[in-house]
Amino acid sequence: MNILMSSRSNKIAIILPDTLQRVGLRSLLTYYFSPVEISLFSSFEAFLPAENEYFDFYFTLPDIFVVQADYFLPKRAKTICIINKGTEVGLPISVPSSVKNPASRSYVNTVFSQEEIIDQLRTILREPDSSLTRANTSKDLTKREREVLKLIVAGMINKEIADQLFISLNTVLTHRKNITAKLGIKTIPGLTFYAIANGLITNNEI
Repeated sequence: MNILMSSRSNKIAIILPDTLQRVGLRSLLTYYFSPVEISLFSSFEAFLPAENEYFDFYFTLPDIFVVQADYFLPKRAKTICIINKGTEVGLPISVPSSVKNPASRSYVNTVFSQEEIIDQLRTILREPDSSLTRANTSKDLTKREREVLKLIVAGMINKEIADQLFISLNTVLTHRKNITAKLGIKTIPGLTFYAIANGLITNNEI
């Protein structure tokens, strides 16, 4: 059942430690989106011999994306992170539609139904150049919220952020609450992934 109908094979690298995720994703892509040429890697280290090859898409984990940001950041329009129940990037299990839709091109959530996962994959594979869409998601944050976010992922506590930006502690807490509400992301690793993926910080700034 091919639902992509492309005359050209998409070359895909799947970099996932979990064997079931690797094989399951390959099966979905092969069954629904042929023609595809898929290479499986259990770690980024295993991927290194192929790093100079051209791939249309990369599927990996947020942790690998963050650690190897120097490699993936220039390719973020083609990199899709696999998450489970949103825990890897701090997303709630029930992702608000305002967050879920824009982010659907940057991650695939394995807790979703098979139909939803296929819809996500269809969007990703049909629209590989999604860097503009991703960049626009950061515009939901105000300039001050982006400044606060950068300091959060840099490891500063609330008082340090307040001192750095010359604002009150209550204002920092309000900004943090607004950031969480807008992005649907609660954890520091999740905010870090968001900030890197949207070009707000570089890996060296963490």
